[in-house]
Amino acid sequence: MFFGIDNDGNVVGLKDAQTDAEIISRLIKERIMPFPDFVLIPERENGKDLLMLTVYAGRSTPYYYKADGVMEVYIRIGNESVIVPNYVLNQLLLKGMNHTYDALSSEYDFNDYAFSKLRECYKVWTGNSLEEKLFDSFEIRDASGKLTNAGALLADDSPIRHSRLFCTRWNGMDKSGGMVDALDSAEYSGSLIILLNEGVGFVKRNMKIRWKKTANSRIEMPGYCERSVFEALVNALIHRDYLILGSEVHIDIYDDRLTIYSPGGMADGTRIQERDIDSISSTRRNPVLADIFGRLGYMERQGSGFKKITEAYYAAYNYRAELEPKFYSDVTSFQVTLYNLNYGQMAPKTGLYEKKQAVEAMISGLNVSTPTRENIFKLYDNFGFDVIFARADVMKITGLTATPASELMRKLKGNNLIESAKGRGKYKFIEPQA
Repeated sequence: MFFGIDNDGNVVGLKDAQTDAEIISRLIKERIMPFPDFVLIPERENGKDLLMLTVYAGRSTPYYYKADGVMEVYIRIGNESVIVPNYVLNQLLLKGMNHTYDALSSEYDFNDYAFSKLRECYKVWTGNSLEEKLFDSFEIRDASGKLTNAGALLADDSPIRHSRLFCTRWNGMDKSGGMVDALDSAEYSGSLIILLNEGVGFVKRNMKIRWKKTANSRIEMPGYCERSVFEALVNALIHRDYLILGSEVHIDIYDDRLTIYSPGGMADGTRIQERDIDSISSTRRNPVLADIFGRLGYMERQGSGFKKITEAYYAAYNYRAELEPKFYSDVTSFQVTLYNLNYGQMAPKTGLYEKKQAVEAMISGLNVSTPTRENIFKLYDNFGFDVIFARADVMKITGLTATPASELMRKLKGNNLIESAKGRGKYKFIEPQA
């Protein structure tokens, strides 16, 4: 901070720099608690006296300003100093005690909760069972048998109610899409692992995949890079500010883009849009959660998520420069925007293309569970209109056993998606009329 410069940046100087320095030092000592580490040195510019005040980052947060019998805490937003909201004050208190939210003990007993999703993921990634002692070393359980907040967030039936995921596929380019505002919506709760898997699944079921034939195969062109969606959602769930109550992670899908919103800005207080993505170091708001997700193979501990999001887009067959992912943050929120790689691209307007779009719309609108809808899409992608198939083929494509496969085919017939073909037990997808 410089004293002796006016609001327009002009050097006006100080009449008595020595006296001003004494007043500034005294006011800092009298009105700031705890006493901050600072240096005040004289400077001279164009024959005029200035003072340069340097205040070093402190660890004993929060720092209070005392005046007229009132103690208040301020933060800087843009070019203004504003009184901190309660959740920011809580962050500063934790920082001053060298604690993080996820490492704090909760009121919930470890023995009252199951961790089947966590155990399953750990087994898949490491090949080993999650031993009981690891719940302590992972800081999921404290010495008294209580869940830490990290443990509560990873329990199958998480008791932290504001840890939820809201997903919406809006009709159009914004949230006011006409007669039908939302084409699809879902709300998920439970373990962070459940939220992650369900969120990625929601995007996949609301995403169209174009493809083009090559000499020996075909090139698939999804609307969104699944890797980018995965990385962005991991960051949103792990690095969100859980001290902000009444706010959840959101996925909003529009015709031309999707946005992933999470409560809380950058952990270091900077603005992501003003940073070089390639040079951002890892600053973890919830280090316990980040460490566990690293052990599960969901993220890297050195913090390369932003780079992976953009690199996956750069590598997409249908990527264009104007579709580069966008990042935005402020004091209270973080948002990633991923653009629909297929939006605005010229598509072949053949009768077959239009029929394919009609069937995909029918499948998307079915009143069935998400796994069922995904299995139907798998069958349609493999068989199209021309391939005749039987129950054994359905079992092979979906991995279902005989009875669930029969039930799936019954639903297809009941919704007029398949019809009998030549041969007993043979079916094909119904080709819509042009």
